[in-house]
Amino acid sequence: MSLLLILRRFARVVRSGWDDKEFRGLAIVVAAWVATGTIIYTIYEDWSIIDSLYFCVMTLTTIGYGDLAPTTDNMKLYTVVYAVLGIGFFVAFNARLVQIGFASRKRDDEATQSPPAG
Repeated sequence: MSLLLILRRFARVVRSGWDDKEFRGLAIVVAAWVATGTIIYTIYEDWSIIDSLYFCVMTLTTIGYGDLAPTTDNMKLYTVVYAVLGIGFFVAFNARLVQIGFASRKRDDEATQSPPAG
């Protein structure tokens, strides 16, 4: 039950974040970065789209299980650039998401507090 509440709150934060120009821009950049990487790895490493997407997400989230790895020197160099830039994009996106989440929580908390009796 609590997982559903967390997912509901997350969806609400993302929806409210979409009105924020910075959040929207970062979301588009991250989605484009993942899509580009997925296409590049599908073409040059001959991986399936799912494997390529998986590799991109594991790389950008810095999990890096190591079950997939580039096989050529050129793709290894591409992966270095992809990771260094992409991790920065991903961190910036998540930082903005957290800022929006905290602001949303603060607004919710302030709305539920009753004014002092006077």
